[in-house]
Amino acid sequence: MKNIAVFSVLVIMFFPICLFGEEKQSERGYAFSFGTQFGLLYGQAEEYVYPIPGDTKGELLSELLYDMKPVIYYGVQLEFGRINPMSAIGFFALLSFKAGVPGDSGTHENRDWQSIENDALTNFSSHTNETRDFYRLDAIIGASFPVMSYFYIKPFISGSWMYFAFTGRDGYTKYANEIKNGVYGPIEDAPKKNIKGEVIRYQQHWLLAAAGINIGTNILSPLLFDLSFQISPLTYCAAVDNHLMRNPPRTFYDFTSFGLFMEPKGSISLIYKQMVFSLEAAYSYIGRTRGETYYIDEGSKWHFLSQAESGAGLSVLDARFLVKIRFY
Repeated sequence: MKNIAVFSVLVIMFFPICLFGEEKQSERGYAFSFGTQFGLLYGQAEEYVYPIPGDTKGELLSELLYDMKPVIYYGVQLEFGRINPMSAIGFFALLSFKAGVPGDSGTHENRDWQSIENDALTNFSSHTNETRDFYRLDAIIGASFPVMSYFYIKPFISGSWMYFAFTGRDGYTKYANEIKNGVYGPIEDAPKKNIKGEVIRYQQHWLLAAAGINIGTNILSPLLFDLSFQISPLTYCAAVDNHLMRNPPRTFYDFTSFGLFMEPKGSISLIYKQMVFSLEAAYSYIGRTRGETYYIDEGSKWHFLSQAESGAGLSVLDARFLVKIRFY
């Protein structure tokens, strides 16, 4: 929270200078900008275990969902590019950093399909989910091309790193009765067992590389409208899953890749002299990745989990308010 205050003070200090100062542009028409951003995430991170043939009739062996409903964040953004991208061909670069505020963010749910007889749910648990950490770093570089003085297009490439850390605690479990090996009774008949304390800790490290395009216009100046979309199969996730209720506790390490990443985004900005005020909404989606899993029991060595494949995913809406100061 201290960093939020520092960012806000910087904006307030520069605001009078930028609002009333003379607007000067370099001969090249480029500007450097510094901005502060505040926003929230609403969605969930996903963890999967895929079965090997014969393990279950279900599509998945396990599905674990970690809510972010919502997670508040703050951050900074640095940008360099043409002051008016509709004036001439140019290039641009952007660097954005976001950091989440820790806190309870909804529910963590865990589902298992262990029956070899059918695809009925066999295990279910629900817990309070805490988002301990969220960080995101984005780097973008591209070119801008004016189109008949009405709008511009900006093809670009991007690289991103995201980190999420969650804790599930308290709540309850419902486990169907195993009648015989691999055959279970209805989960509706299972008793509910209340849980106190931490149950699970989970982390996701994402690395993404993508290509995209941005389309915008400022024909309604001082308003600027932007739409963008980026897509890529080049996704990699390294995840750590610590099951605290096992005896002994077991930690899983998942290394998965190649889930389809897509991110549509839209924004509206108000430009006044050197100040830019923006509202933006983006939807980040990463489909199910697949990869290998290793595990360590307390006091043991690494083991390769050959009985199943692991996976990860993400689905989150990102809404933010951005204030930028442009320096010519």
